[in-house]
Amino acid sequence: MTTGKSGVKKRLNELRALIREHDYSYFVLDRPLIGDFEYDQLFAELVALERDNPDLVTPDSPTQRIGAAPLESFEKGTHRRPMMSLANTYSVDEVREFDERLKKFLDSDKPITYFCEPKFDGLAVELIYENGKLTGALTRGDGVVGENVLSNVKTIRSVPLFLKGDYPSLLEVRGEILMLKKDFARLNEQQQEAGEVTFANPRNAAAGSIRQLDPRITARRPLRMYGYAPGVIEGLTVKSQADWYERLASFGLPTVATEGKKALAKICEGLDEAVGHYENILKLRHELPFDIDGVVIKVNSYPLQDRLGAVARSPRWATAAKFAPEQATTVIEEIAISVGRTGALTPYAVMTPVRVGGVTITNATLHNQFEVDRKDVRVGDTVIVQRAGDVIPEVVEVVLNKRPPSAKKFKMPSKCPVCDHEVVLPEGEAVTRCVNVFCPAIINESLKHFASRRAMNIEKLGDKIIEQMTEHKLVQTFSDLYRITKKDILTLPRQGDLSAQNLIDSIDTSRNTSLGRFIYALGVRFVGEQTAKSLATHFKTIDAFLETSESQLLEVEDIGPKVASSIVDRLGDSGFRKEIKKLIEAGIEIEKPKKTSGKQPLKGMNIVITGTLPVPRDEIKDQILALGGKSSGSVSKNTSYVLAGDEAGSKLDKAQELGVPVLDWDGFQKLIN
Repeated sequence: MTTGKSGVKKRLNELRALIREHDYSYFVLDRPLIGDFEYDQLFAELVALERDNPDLVTPDSPTQRIGAAPLESFEKGTHRRPMMSLANTYSVDEVREFDERLKKFLDSDKPITYFCEPKFDGLAVELIYENGKLTGALTRGDGVVGENVLSNVKTIRSVPLFLKGDYPSLLEVRGEILMLKKDFARLNEQQQEAGEVTFANPRNAAAGSIRQLDPRITARRPLRMYGYAPGVIEGLTVKSQADWYERLASFGLPTVATEGKKALAKICEGLDEAVGHYENILKLRHELPFDIDGVVIKVNSYPLQDRLGAVARSPRWATAAKFAPEQATTVIEEIAISVGRTGALTPYAVMTPVRVGGVTITNATLHNQFEVDRKDVRVGDTVIVQRAGDVIPEVVEVVLNKRPPSAKKFKMPSKCPVCDHEVVLPEGEAVTRCVNVFCPAIINESLKHFASRRAMNIEKLGDKIIEQMTEHKLVQTFSDLYRITKKDILTLPRQGDLSAQNLIDSIDTSRNTSLGRFIYALGVRFVGEQTAKSLATHFKTIDAFLETSESQLLEVEDIGPKVASSIVDRLGDSGFRKEIKKLIEAGIEIEKPKKTSGKQPLKGMNIVITGTLPVPRDEIKDQILALGGKSSGSVSKNTSYVLAGDEAGSKLDKAQELGVPVLDWDGFQKLIN
């Protein structure tokens, strides 16, 4: 047991060093040294010691990566050595000309040894380490003066707060902050669901995240950093770019070499090898987890780099061999609107078909009215389009000098284009929504949710059958499901007598349900499974729930102003209330809450589940509930533990950002036993 201030301080230092080592192994090398449970125990001990000894908390502690208080503005900082911009080449012929210029300058015909690495499409930064400690982080700015974004960079888990090994007294590391394609897609889904502006591409998302004045927002963004170039170094001699990569790895800093991917960074003996590597990376481009827009070809030797020097503000010894832009020009024939699962109205451009990156594009998202206005996109415009993140087509800009006099401005309609229901633009949000839960455009997804296992659990009602039912107008509302007959089902394609009877039996069985499942099945925005259970526990009957007020909802655990407002708005919809009444009249019987008995080792705990585990997730949730706990669908500061299995995703990342303890399966078994 740690006693005395000196003992506490010693243990704190031990814990911080251990956690930094494990963070490096996990986030940089992707080779964890210990299991999640052991890591969580270390982190929990550190949190407890710092909580009891606030005077010993240091700004560089692993617990401080959740973000500090908001800044009023970014301070400026001067680079000790200017961050120069690379000259660009756009063809193999231009790369050969680059090689010839170097040989002419050196007055030599000998092959030059190059170091080739991906040209990231992110935000360039410079990290400053003094005596091994991260003390500064500057954006490129104008190359001489940049913005100090240290508070934000500290929240990036792949960036070490302390260097490992035999580090120099001053080390400046230049690199790129970016966002992986999969993380970008998840972030945009979250933005869309929250009614916030989505990002056009991963680069914009990364740059916008780093430039947040509130570091707590940055901490919630899935950012990565890769080092690739030195700034000023004192107390260390580095001979080459390949040597620099090895030094970065020894200090605990990530590079594409530590990614363990295909040979993305490579020493190339002579021009032909460099060109061959460029062509290989071009082929791999769409398989990479992050966006790149070319290959940087550098002279490997640092003494030779010094000899070659610079031209204006670009080094003579390097070139950015850019890929041909995956963009094309086309004409917008129409701006149409799609209505998504949550009722979001998304404008999209219908265009004259055009090939971009090997794919024929006919549609491109315009996100929302604000984005249309910002780019001033009109029907009839000639536009430049590209595949954002190499996946999602988007309009980059309008070619204004080709705008015809007949070009028409776009305005979001006041009514849903599918169901003619009034649409709303919630205050503070960017997404206009149809709030008619029975809009034909969203009814399919609503029915799929209603019938899902954790909702009404209609086992035999699959997605394809739901789509057939709505297409043939057999089902338009939830209550229609309970009025459908076997004869109706037999009118659908590929439905036999046995399958029709099985479906009817499955629908009948689902009539008996719990209040929590029923509320969850109704699909109220922001009301997930755990929130529905909390509402059921609080109100106990559907009648009490229907008569609730916003102030009463705020008394319920897990309910904040945003969720309460959403519930009140939905309950104020007369059509929604009538549908609930029809469901009850159709024979839905809501069970009375069961009293818990026996031991409750998880009482008061909220355990979030992610990844693949030995037991189905639904069974684990039921077990958690039976033992007195709850299992919400998202990670927050109020989460007790995250139970993580194989291939855990963003929930695990969020837990680590917030310092929430993470359990593996063995750790969970120990907890409940």
